[in-house]
Amino acid sequence: MKVNLITSTLNRSLVFALVFILALGACKSKKKAVQPEPEPAPVERVEEKPAPQPPAPTAEEVAVEKLENAFNSVAAAGNTGIANQSIEQTLAMFSNQDTPVLIVIHEENGVKDYDEPTTIRKYLEYLKDTKKNLNFISDIRLDANGKVSELELRRK
Repeated sequence: MKVNLITSTLNRSLVFALVFILALGACKSKKKAVQPEPEPAPVERVEEKPAPQPPAPTAEEVAVEKLENAFNSVAAAGNTGIANQSIEQTLAMFSNQDTPVLIVIHEENGVKDYDEPTTIRKYLEYLKDTKKNLNFISDIRLDANGKVSELELRRK
């Protein structure tokens, strides 16, 4: 019975050890399955650079744009009342009503030929009568107050 007892104790110990080893092996495989995935590589942050701002327009460029719009509104006015109102608003941009307006009719080798000089008031009245703006501003001069003191036009 002593031998039986030793074998049964040995058998139990072996069975217990086998179960214990299997349990440890099973736990390890579960840990591997449950382990979190490795963190992805950090993504480089690209800082957005603001778009370069175009240079601010000069006073002459602003005046040219306003005058082109004003000339077009005088020429496109539906009736004389609206045209006269546009003319008065446009004249406020000039140093006076007699500001010279020169229209280039021909240029060769830097020498310009001008049409008969006129004033801004006469030119605006011409636009009102013909209802066509056939010229564009090629040169503008402003006085110290930012008002137009001389205007040069060319055919479109």
